[in-house]
Amino acid sequence: MTATLKSFATNINCGSCVRSVTPFLDELEGVTIWRVDVEDDRKLLTVEGTATEAEIMQVVEDAGYDIRPVRA
Repeated sequence: MTATLKSFATNINCGSCVRSVTPFLDELEGVTIWRVDVEDDRKLLTVEGTATEAEIMQVVEDAGYDIRPVRA
């Protein structure tokens, strides 16, 4: 499977939020690298890897955050 870059709008809005979602995203198989831009109004989460959009959304929701896909 080819690695792709996926973007999501979230409510992950501070360093503490990023720390709390970190173990969820770090443990998701197929995630190569991820980051949250808390300066962006959308609190943009970008994920690179082979994990599916649904898998990424599920772990972020499991961590207690809102997430929705951002289409290019």
